[in-house]
Amino acid sequence: MSPRNPRNQIYPGYEDLPPAGRPGILTALWRIRTELLLIAALALFVLAVVAATQDGVWLPFIMLSSAVSFPAATRYGRGWFVGHFWCVITRHRLQRTCLETTMHTRSGRIPLVLWITPTVTGEKALIMTRAGISAEEFEAYAEEIAAACWARSSRVYRHRKWASLLIVETVRRDGVPGAASPGLDRFYGRRAWVSLRPDVEEPPDLPQTLLVPLVG
Repeated sequence: MSPRNPRNQIYPGYEDLPPAGRPGILTALWRIRTELLLIAALALFVLAVVAATQDGVWLPFIMLSSAVSFPAATRYGRGWFVGHFWCVITRHRLQRTCLETTMHTRSGRIPLVLWITPTVTGEKALIMTRAGISAEEFEAYAEEIAAACWARSSRVYRHRKWASLLIVETVRRDGVPGAASPGLDRFYGRRAWVSLRPDVEEPPDLPQTLLVPLVG
């Protein structure tokens, strides 16, 4: 393990790790934004049902039912729902991994998951780190991230220009050739990110015998 590996500890010992701090109101709301939207949609659906049964106004109920049932009846729609379901799971598991490892500050703050989107093979999370945390720490805990997210593996990419931005990609399955991505990961760009775990590694230097041609 290299000295940059956080397993060597950025704190004196695990017993000295600071407790997780309570997030601010805006941060807490941002972390549960998907759940809040689902609650709002459920409340809107209940109001539509009440209006249809008591007042005889069926148009809102029909429109809401069609907006949910029509996508669910298509293969792409079901894939969209399943993909975004795993996005919610992965986002919470990433946050929990940061709390359970050294990927948080001394004040207990964890990196911000700015956005997460499904891909053909899993999910991609756009993360902004806090002061004192780098992309190399996420790479060091790649196996813990994969295990926490119930994924096959995880990959970390750092932005070429802004070191505080990184992408954590969770891989759950093999990519299907020609399959379209159900998410918006193409908007992240490709050339702006550099992998912290190159697929092709240089072989170690091996002893070689120097051949000297014989003259005469």
